Amino acid sequence: QVQLVESGGGLVQAGGSLRVSCAASGRTWSIYAMAWFRQAPGKEREFVAAISWTGGTTRYADSVKGRFTISRDNAKNTMYLQMNSLKPEDTAVYYCAAVSATVTSALTSDYRYWGQGTQVTVSS
Repeated sequence: QVQLVESGGGLVQAGGSLRVSCAASGRTWSIYAMAWFRQAPGKEREFVAAISWTGGTTRYADSVKGRFTISRDNAKNTMYLQMNSLKPEDTAVYYCAAVSATVTSALTSDYRYWGQGTQVTVSS
């Protein structure tokens, strides 16, 4: 099994920056693609960004493109999401996900492992 633990969430003003992290443990050798999703109150969980095993392939939701950057450090078994120019509509619980596959999917159903989430709140 793989365990994922998010950290780094918090309260930030609009226009500010925040970096959230996802630490993986367990059978980390089985992880390939990883991703960030988010879920706001009353809304479905939505894709934010994904990254391949090598980090050479990334993809982003249109709503965060140019503002968020996904990265990973395989030596530390950790993935990051740098969030800049934050907006109130970015407020959500941010979840990291992982799968034993090479594709950087935007579908929640394609990911096998999930963290518990970290709250990000952007005030206006």
